[in-house]
Amino acid sequence: MKLTCPKKEFHEAVSAAAAASSVRTSVHILQSVKIDATGDRVRIVGCDGEMWAERRLPCIIEEPGQICLPAKMLTELVASLAEGDVTLQTIDGSSVLVTQKNSEYRVPSLDAADFPEPPEYGGDANLSLPMGELKNAVDSVIFAVSADPHRQQLQGVLLNYNGEVLTLVATDTHRLAVRKLEKGGIGDNVNAVVPEKALKAIKSLPLAEGDVVTVKFGGGRAGVESDSALVVTQLLAGTYPNWERVVPNETTRSWSVESDQLEDRVKRALIVARESAFRIRFKGESDQLLISAKGEERGEAKEELLMVGANGDVEIAFNGKYVLDALSPIKGPGVRVEMTESMRPAVFRPADDEQNYFCVIMPMSLN
Repeated sequence: MKLTCPKKEFHEAVSAAAAASSVRTSVHILQSVKIDATGDRVRIVGCDGEMWAERRLPCIIEEPGQICLPAKMLTELVASLAEGDVTLQTIDGSSVLVTQKNSEYRVPSLDAADFPEPPEYGGDANLSLPMGELKNAVDSVIFAVSADPHRQQLQGVLLNYNGEVLTLVATDTHRLAVRKLEKGGIGDNVNAVVPEKALKAIKSLPLAEGDVVTVKFGGGRAGVESDSALVVTQLLAGTYPNWERVVPNETTRSWSVESDQLEDRVKRALIVARESAFRIRFKGESDQLLISAKGEERGEAKEELLMVGANGDVEIAFNGKYVLDALSPIKGPGVRVEMTESMRPAVFRPADDEQNYFCVIMPMSLN
């Protein structure tokens, strides 16, 4: 095999494919990316055994062939090279020569015959919507995905479509983020949990905001393909928890504040709160919201913010990082915090409530 590609495009393709490879496996082939040079295109594929990411780009191929190279090393190496063409050439049965101008690196390789190819997918249901809308919806909730390896079904985002409304849900049991899109006629009924890693790969597909993305479901998998890219993933098994039970049926108190001002004050208070598990106290008094934090070595923080309260004289504590995450999807100027008591969950939502988004956060102890 011998091929020559522009460094920038080659690095982008390798990085995208490498994002699907595994760094926590003893199976060496899954720590690699497969490079398949045929005709006038090179195909680069990464896989962790449950997800595949593929990129295709035109290049000059003098000798066709297939080889597997270490994903992390190849990504770092190509990124460090200067702009210009990069050449890859097999020199024996166990290595590839990567060259550019006066730079030359010999990289160990593996037999591409052992690399698992992307499986079939689709056939049960499709969902189609513009890439920009999909990105925004995913970004609204993905921060709440669980990192707990013992709660596998929470390590992704629930996608539920009933023919009229597409609902995206994520939770790590400490918070719950929900986004609803009123989109009739975008596909078939779907109820599937897509892994976080796969959603990030789909978001990075080389598509414009207005390009329509079609996610195909079937056989326990989901997949998306464009002219130059492919993402296929196993769906997460198990039953997603009944998230609606977590959302308070009613609230008796609320604070309405400017979202950017609340964000600024929480960011500053977090400088102190790092020593106390990011605990920040919020106290409503008349038309003021008092924000405070303490740290053994960092001292104390106190902030004040004007607010419009409804029975809002209550004190409650939250993880400040969770509050910032909840605020990030809110595009309007105002946020409303809905509560009952200091040890009951609170709901953060846009003040105008027109974005069909909300985030439920479990409070922390005030002590």
